[in-house]
Amino acid sequence: MEAVLSTGSVRKLLPSLGLALVAGGLLLLGWVAYSFLQPGPAPYRYQLAEEGGADRFASLGLEAWPELKIGKYEVRVEGIDQPVAVAHVARRGESAPVMLDWDNRSGEPLVFADTRLAELKTLAQAIAKHTPQDALVLGWWDTARALRLLAGRETLFDAHLGEPLIAPAPWQGRDRPIAKYEREFWGAPPDDAERQRFRRFAEALTAEPARGAAMLRELAGGREAYVVVHVADLYKLGLLHPDRLGVAYKDFPIQGDMHGPIAFVKRWMLDNQYSAYTLHELSEQQARVYFLTNAQSGHTLLAQMLPLTSSRPAELEALQLVYQYGGYWAYKIPASGG
Repeated sequence: MEAVLSTGSVRKLLPSLGLALVAGGLLLLGWVAYSFLQPGPAPYRYQLAEEGGADRFASLGLEAWPELKIGKYEVRVEGIDQPVAVAHVARRGESAPVMLDWDNRSGEPLVFADTRLAELKTLAQAIAKHTPQDALVLGWWDTARALRLLAGRETLFDAHLGEPLIAPAPWQGRDRPIAKYEREFWGAPPDDAERQRFRRFAEALTAEPARGAAMLRELAGGREAYVVVHVADLYKLGLLHPDRLGVAYKDFPIQGDMHGPIAFVKRWMLDNQYSAYTLHELSEQQARVYFLTNAQSGHTLLAQMLPLTSSRPAELEALQLVYQYGGYWAYKIPASGG
């Protein structure tokens, strides 16, 4: 499916820079030293830089949601002059904050997976327009929270679950202080029932398609329901269940014609004995290619729902494809297996 790589505004992948491959990539030297040597609290903090209404953040294009209160936060690490990430969060009234936009500047996987706000906004507006008011939306917990806020639909997950932990290598072993800090920032922790529902949802995505769809129907409880996935969910699900889904990624700058770079991606896949790939454009300058590291991973429900070279989402029988934009793919969950 070379069409996966040729869609959108992606023009060329330049392999020469050789950016991150899953746990690879470079961190600033001071950040590495501090994070490795200092025990105790979370190795970063969210620092409020600016806040106000949607009109104050015109570049985000949130004018359709004038009631939202927006906060811009810089993710700061001791000893580093520049923020390692910049986040825009939103809330309605006194509700808990919701992540909408995450600009990771560290060169390493960091707290949230990289997505694009422009794609999320378009998806939310499509859901609000084309689904019943009482429809239930299933998705990874961070996607679900954003869609509840922007689309006004009930979602299966409303709390900040914080699973899996996305952290660079120097932060490994700091799970507890990071989880504690995240809970304090994002509000009340989820109850056990919600966490168990999420784990059941993740299990469904790792199952073979027919069984996974049946598990999603069970979670929906007989309601009209839709499930939304993003190509970045491959990485998150791979972290959560590495024994069921093997995933790697590599970032590339974007420029020019696509034909040569496609051949390079295929060679990279073959050289590393990967079984399939897909691409997501992170910005006008950068694209991320996700790889499945083994053929068995391609038989999972999530892999079949996304445009990998080993899948055909439009022909998936277990779920009904109803919408696709950017990295997001939305499906209606059939009321029955038939």
